[in-house]
Amino acid sequence: MPLLQTPRPVRVWDAPTRLFHWALALLVAFSFISAKQAWMEWHFLSGKAVLTLVLFRILWGVLGSDSARFARFLASPAAALRHLRHLGRREPDREPGHNAAGGWMVLGLLLLLAVQVSTGLFANDDGINEGPYAGWAGKDLSDRITVWHIRNFNLIALAVLLHVLAIAAYRVLKGHNLAAAMITGRKALPPSVAAPRMVSSWRALLLLAVSVAAAGWIAAGF
Repeated sequence: MPLLQTPRPVRVWDAPTRLFHWALALLVAFSFISAKQAWMEWHFLSGKAVLTLVLFRILWGVLGSDSARFARFLASPAAALRHLRHLGRREPDREPGHNAAGGWMVLGLLLLLAVQVSTGLFANDDGINEGPYAGWAGKDLSDRITVWHIRNFNLIALAVLLHVLAIAAYRVLKGHNLAAAMITGRKALPPSVAAPRMVSSWRALLLLAVSVAAAGWIAAGF
Protein backbone atom coordinates (compact mmCIF):
# COMPACT_ATOMS: atom_id res chain seq x y z
CA MET A 1 0.00 0.00 0.00
CA PRO A 2 1.60 3.33 -1.07
CA LEU A 3 2.51 5.83 1.61
CA LEU A 4 0.24 8.85 1.88
CA GLN A 5 2.01 11.93 0.58
CA THR A 6 1.04 15.10 2.42
CA PRO A 7 0.83 18.01 -0.04
CA ARG A 8 3.05 21.01 0.65
CA PRO A 9 2.82 24.54 -0.77
CA VAL A 10 4.86 24.99 -3.93
CA ARG A 11 5.43 28.18 -5.88
CA VAL A 12 4.19 27.43 -9.39
CA TRP A 13 3.36 30.87 -10.83
CA ASP A 14 5.80 33.77 -10.85
CA ALA A 15 4.69 37.40 -10.46
CA PRO A 16 5.01 38.27 -14.19
CA THR A 17 2.69 35.41 -15.20
CA ARG A 18 0.11 36.34 -12.57
CA LEU A 19 0.21 40.05 -13.39
CA PHE A 20 -0.13 39.23 -17.09
CA HIS A 21 -3.19 37.06 -16.40
CA TRP A 22 -5.14 39.61 -14.36
CA ALA A 23 -4.08 42.64 -16.42
CA LEU A 24 -5.21 40.88 -19.59
CA ALA A 25 -8.58 40.02 -18.03
CA LEU A 26 -9.15 43.67 -17.08
CA LEU A 27 -8.06 44.94 -20.51
CA VAL A 28 -10.33 42.54 -22.41
CA ALA A 29 -13.28 43.70 -20.29
CA PHE A 30 -12.35 47.35 -20.79
CA SER A 31 -11.93 46.86 -24.55
CA PHE A 32 -15.48 45.52 -24.70
CA ILE A 33 -16.87 48.40 -22.63
CA SER A 34 -14.98 51.08 -24.54
CA ALA A 35 -16.22 49.69 -27.87
CA LYS A 36 -19.84 49.58 -26.65
CA GLN A 37 -19.58 53.16 -25.35
CA ALA A 38 -17.82 54.35 -28.54
CA TRP A 39 -14.79 55.50 -26.56
CA MET A 40 -12.66 54.77 -29.58
CA GLU A 41 -9.51 56.55 -28.45
CA TRP A 42 -9.56 54.54 -25.23
CA HIS A 43 -10.46 51.41 -27.20
CA PHE A 44 -7.39 51.85 -29.39
CA LEU A 45 -5.14 52.38 -26.35
CA SER A 46 -6.61 49.29 -24.71
CA GLY A 47 -6.00 47.27 -27.87
CA LYS A 48 -2.40 48.50 -27.95
CA ALA A 49 -1.98 47.36 -24.34
CA VAL A 50 -3.45 43.95 -25.20
CA LEU A 51 -1.01 43.70 -28.12
CA THR A 52 1.83 44.48 -25.72
CA LEU A 53 0.73 41.75 -23.32
CA VAL A 54 0.28 39.18 -26.09
CA LEU A 55 3.80 39.89 -27.37
CA PHE A 56 5.13 39.68 -23.83
CA ARG A 57 3.39 36.35 -23.17
CA ILE A 58 4.84 34.88 -26.36
CA LEU A 59 8.34 35.93 -25.29
CA TRP A 60 7.71 34.76 -21.71
CA GLY A 61 6.45 31.46 -23.07
CA VAL A 62 9.91 30.90 -24.56
CA LEU A 63 12.23 32.62 -22.08
CA GLY A 64 10.24 32.72 -18.84
CA SER A 65 9.90 30.45 -15.81
CA ASP A 66 9.35 26.73 -16.35
CA SER A 67 5.62 26.82 -15.63
CA ALA A 68 5.13 29.64 -18.16
CA ARG A 69 7.01 28.01 -21.02
CA PHE A 70 5.01 26.55 -23.91
CA ALA A 71 7.43 23.63 -24.21
CA ARG A 72 6.66 22.67 -20.61
CA PHE A 73 2.86 22.72 -20.65
CA LEU A 74 1.75 22.07 -24.23
CA ALA A 75 0.93 18.37 -24.46
CA SER A 76 -0.57 16.46 -27.37
CA PRO A 77 -4.31 16.78 -28.10
CA ALA A 78 -4.65 13.11 -27.14
CA ALA A 79 -3.11 13.84 -23.73
CA ALA A 80 -5.54 16.72 -23.25
CA LEU A 81 -8.50 14.45 -24.04
CA ARG A 82 -7.22 11.77 -21.66
CA HIS A 83 -6.95 14.41 -18.95
CA LEU A 84 -10.51 15.62 -19.53
CA ARG A 85 -11.85 12.07 -19.28
CA HIS A 86 -10.80 12.11 -15.62
CA LEU A 87 -12.31 15.51 -14.85
CA GLY A 88 -14.85 13.97 -12.48
CA ARG A 89 -12.21 12.09 -10.49
CA ARG A 90 -11.42 13.78 -7.16
CA GLU A 91 -7.66 13.54 -6.67
CA PRO A 92 -4.70 15.67 -5.55
CA ASP A 93 -3.38 18.28 -7.95
CA ARG A 94 -0.07 17.09 -9.42
CA GLU A 95 0.45 19.79 -12.03
CA PRO A 96 3.22 22.35 -11.33
CA GLY A 97 1.54 24.70 -13.80
CA HIS A 98 -1.08 24.20 -16.50
CA ASN A 99 -2.54 20.75 -17.02
CA ALA A 100 -2.72 19.17 -20.48
CA ALA A 101 -6.14 20.66 -21.28
CA GLY A 102 -5.39 24.04 -19.70
CA GLY A 103 -2.31 24.43 -21.87
CA TRP A 104 -4.43 24.26 -25.00
CA MET A 105 -6.85 26.78 -23.52
CA VAL A 106 -3.95 29.20 -22.99
CA LEU A 107 -2.75 28.74 -26.55
CA GLY A 108 -6.28 29.15 -27.95
CA LEU A 109 -6.88 32.37 -26.04
CA LEU A 110 -3.53 33.80 -27.15
CA LEU A 111 -4.29 32.98 -30.79
CA LEU A 112 -7.75 34.58 -30.55
CA LEU A 113 -6.31 37.69 -28.92
CA ALA A 114 -3.59 37.88 -31.58
CA VAL A 115 -6.29 37.77 -34.27
CA GLN A 116 -8.28 40.43 -32.39
CA VAL A 117 -5.47 42.97 -32.14
CA SER A 118 -4.32 42.22 -35.69
CA THR A 119 -7.77 42.79 -37.21
CA GLY A 120 -8.20 45.91 -35.06
CA LEU A 121 -5.22 47.47 -36.83
CA PHE A 122 -7.19 47.32 -40.11
CA ALA A 123 -10.68 48.05 -38.76
CA ASN A 124 -12.83 51.19 -38.96
CA ASP A 125 -16.06 52.41 -37.38
CA ASP A 126 -17.55 54.09 -40.49
CA GLY A 127 -16.71 57.41 -38.86
CA ILE A 128 -13.52 59.26 -38.12
CA ASN A 129 -11.84 56.38 -36.30
CA GLU A 130 -9.84 53.68 -37.99
CA GLY A 131 -6.85 51.46 -37.37
CA PRO A 132 -3.40 52.53 -38.58
CA TYR A 133 -3.59 50.17 -41.59
CA ALA A 134 -7.22 50.72 -42.58
CA GLY A 135 -6.27 53.23 -45.29
CA TRP A 136 -3.65 50.88 -46.67
CA ALA A 137 -6.21 48.05 -46.89
CA GLY A 138 -8.88 50.16 -48.59
CA LYS A 139 -12.47 50.66 -47.48
CA ASP A 140 -13.94 47.37 -48.75
CA LEU A 141 -11.26 45.18 -47.20
CA SER A 142 -11.24 47.27 -44.02
CA ASP A 143 -15.01 46.77 -43.71
CA ARG A 144 -14.64 43.00 -44.06
CA ILE A 145 -11.85 42.92 -41.49
CA THR A 146 -14.01 45.00 -39.14
CA VAL A 147 -16.68 42.29 -39.32
CA TRP A 148 -14.02 39.67 -38.51
CA HIS A 149 -12.87 41.84 -35.60
CA ILE A 150 -16.39 41.92 -34.15
CA ARG A 151 -17.06 38.21 -34.70
CA ASN A 152 -13.72 37.19 -33.28
CA PHE A 153 -14.52 39.00 -30.05
CA ASN A 154 -17.58 36.76 -29.75
CA LEU A 155 -15.21 33.78 -29.92
CA ILE A 156 -13.04 35.38 -27.23
CA ALA A 157 -16.09 35.85 -25.01
CA LEU A 158 -17.02 32.19 -25.52
CA ALA A 159 -13.47 31.06 -24.73
CA VAL A 160 -13.41 33.18 -21.57
CA LEU A 161 -16.74 31.67 -20.49
CA LEU A 162 -15.37 28.15 -21.04
CA HIS A 163 -12.26 29.12 -19.09
CA VAL A 164 -14.33 30.34 -16.12
CA LEU A 165 -16.58 27.25 -16.24
CA ALA A 166 -13.53 24.99 -16.33
CA ILE A 167 -12.06 26.69 -13.25
CA ALA A 168 -15.38 26.21 -11.45
CA ALA A 169 -15.54 22.56 -12.54
CA TYR A 170 -12.04 21.85 -11.23
CA ARG A 171 -12.99 23.47 -7.91
CA VAL A 172 -16.23 21.49 -7.52
CA LEU A 173 -15.32 18.15 -9.09
CA LYS A 174 -11.63 17.81 -8.26
CA GLY A 175 -11.16 20.20 -5.33
CA HIS A 176 -8.45 22.17 -7.17
CA ASN A 177 -8.54 25.92 -6.49
CA LEU A 178 -6.90 27.16 -9.70
CA ALA A 179 -8.05 30.76 -9.25
CA ALA A 180 -6.42 31.03 -5.83
CA ALA A 181 -3.18 29.65 -7.25
CA MET A 182 -3.15 32.40 -9.87
CA ILE A 183 -3.48 34.95 -7.05
CA THR A 184 -1.02 33.54 -4.53
CA GLY A 185 1.30 31.84 -6.99
CA ARG A 186 1.23 28.63 -4.97
CA LYS A 187 -0.38 25.19 -5.15
CA ALA A 188 -0.51 22.35 -2.64
CA LEU A 189 1.41 19.57 -4.41
CA PRO A 190 2.70 16.15 -3.33
CA PRO A 191 6.41 15.98 -2.36
CA SER A 192 7.08 13.83 -5.43
CA VAL A 193 6.24 16.79 -7.73
CA ALA A 194 9.26 19.02 -8.27
CA ALA A 195 8.86 22.78 -8.03
CA PRO A 196 9.25 24.58 -11.36
CA ARG A 197 12.33 26.74 -11.90
CA MET A 198 11.67 30.47 -11.69
CA VAL A 199 13.66 33.08 -13.57
CA SER A 200 14.44 36.63 -12.51
CA SER A 201 11.77 39.31 -12.72
CA TRP A 202 14.42 41.53 -14.29
CA ARG A 203 14.19 39.33 -17.39
CA ALA A 204 10.43 39.89 -17.39
CA LEU A 205 10.94 43.67 -17.23
CA LEU A 206 13.38 43.51 -20.15
CA LEU A 207 10.96 41.43 -22.23
CA LEU A 208 8.12 43.78 -21.31
CA ALA A 209 10.18 46.76 -22.50
CA VAL A 210 10.82 44.95 -25.79
CA SER A 211 7.08 44.21 -26.09
CA VAL A 212 6.11 47.83 -25.39
CA ALA A 213 8.52 49.06 -28.06
CA ALA A 214 7.34 46.47 -30.59
CA ALA A 215 3.65 47.21 -29.94
CA GLY A 216 4.27 50.95 -30.29
CA TRP A 217 6.09 50.42 -33.57
CA ILE A 218 3.31 48.19 -34.93
CA ALA A 219 0.50 50.48 -33.77
CA ALA A 220 2.24 53.49 -35.32
CA GLY A 221 1.97 51.91 -38.75
CA PHE A 222 5.61 50.97 -39.04
